[in-house]
Amino acid sequence: MNTPRSHYDIASQVFHWLTAMAVLTAFILGPEHFGRAMRQGMDPATHWDIVLHESLGLLAMALSVLRLVWWVLRPAKPRFDMPDWMQKASQATHGLLWVLLLAVPLSALLALGGKGHPLTLLGGLRIDDMPWITHSALVELTDWGDMHSLLGDAILWLSGLHAVAAIFHHFVLKDGVLRSMLPARKKAN
Repeated sequence: MNTPRSHYDIASQVFHWLTAMAVLTAFILGPEHFGRAMRQGMDPATHWDIVLHESLGLLAMALSVLRLVWWVLRPAKPRFDMPDWMQKASQATHGLLWVLLLAVPLSALLALGGKGHPLTLLGGLRIDDMPWITHSALVELTDWGDMHSLLGDAILWLSGLHAVAAIFHHFVLKDGVLRSMLPARKKAN
């Protein structure tokens, strides 16, 4: 017999919270006027906030890819009784968050590669030339720096809505949705 789960598995919880921390920290450290500074000759490797922002962005993308793989393999997720409209809103929000988790860092790579800017990462790793991006037809479709900024704002707003909904479930509906993404408490004997 399959017993209903009240919590997500530990791996899902770890992926969720590490991704949330990476996205939030990358957003906070997002450099203003990055493109202008680069055009004026600024070396991004000399600015810790840019290096950390780019490193966290790639970490968020890598975690998202690993989460998608785990999503296919993981144990059954918890299920909660809620109105159909709430289920659909939850699915739409989660789907859009998944798209943004991949689109935001991809737009950054297109912005950097399209302008010939280096990707600078922690540990002194630097990728100066990204010809697979520089010579891609995608580069010409839009201003990827502006798109990255727009998508970055969108993921933060949608994540905030996601958090508010979880808090609403916890304090108003008291249905265990928020607790499902937190470690299960050990029951006292």
